[in-house]
Amino acid sequence: MSEDTYSAFMQLLKDDPRYRMEAYQFVREALSFGQRYQEEQDEEASEEEDLDLECFEEEIDELEEDLEGWDEEEDVERHLTGQVLCQAIRQYAQQQYGLLAKVVLNSWGIHTTSDFGEIVYNLIGIGMMRKSKSDRREDFNDQYDFEDAFVKNFDFQLSEESGQA
Repeated sequence: MSEDTYSAFMQLLKDDPRYRMEAYQFVREALSFGQRYQEEQDEEASEEEDLDLECFEEEIDELEEDLEGWDEEEDVERHLTGQVLCQAIRQYAQQQYGLLAKVVLNSWGIHTTSDFGEIVYNLIGIGMMRKSKSDRREDFNDQYDFEDAFVKNFDFQLSEESGQA
């Protein structure tokens, strides 16, 4: 984090004390989690496609030559909508904190999915996240109820490594 970004973030925490620093870090981690998950889903879908690529070999070779100098770090990160990010946050919270997810989020000032939107747009405001033209703050509103999502309908996922499935 650059010194300017750090200063902007510290100012944000002073200007908007609703959320703790951990809440911002958690949302950023959940975004990465969601992007990785979506990437895995896209890879699985492309593997299932039944295309005969042999007829495109020449075009593929040309594309590979064109892409040789491509810097992967310049590649744009996969974009998630507010709705999809809320679902990724739910899964990530359950994975990280189990049945305590609601308690942990509440302790950071997060009580509804609208709070995720506030955090995301605060981070956008200081340049730590980006948005597309179609993104709206309202995309985060009323995506799910915390009591339902984290307590009543908690999604137990047993690890295959433990021999339970």
